Amino acid sequence: MTDVQPIPAGYPRVTPYLFVDGAADAIEFYKTVLAADEKARMDGPDGKVGHAELKIGESLIMVADEFPEMGSRSPKSVGGTPVAIHVYVEDVDSVFASALASGAKQLSEVTDEFYGDRTGGFEDPWGHSWYVATHVEDVPPAEMEKRAAEAMSGMR
Repeated sequence: MTDVQPIPAGYPRVTPYLFVDGAADAIEFYKTVLAADEKARMDGPDGKVGHAELKIGESLIMVADEFPEMGSRSPKSVGGTPVAIHVYVEDVDSVFASALASGAKQLSEVTDEFYGDRTGGFEDPWGHSWYVATHVEDVPPAEMEKRAAEAMSGMR
């Protein structure tokens, strides 16, 4: 008898599962914009994507079409999403430009943040929020505390 691992090899403990209305097109968007590698895909008999697995760097996301009859709804079906996905990339400016050129809507422009990342946010054409970032500066703890206080003072 083989020892079955409770967490399958190659799978992280936390994996976002995105439901979209138009999963096949969304998968192509994620391949183009985030350099996702499609590892697995199971299409349903109705032409919908029943399940797909995409690798982005060392991370994994699962994607499927929405199936309202099973309680799987996309952000557009429920009026938006309270969740954002953060992805570190090699070149935030080019990834962000690619997202916008591929139909994404800007949520926040790419900017250098006090914590050492250059970050921008976009909503993909299916309603999911993404924040892409490139780490550009290692900020020592004392400096981080100072910068955080300055950033928060402007929010009052």
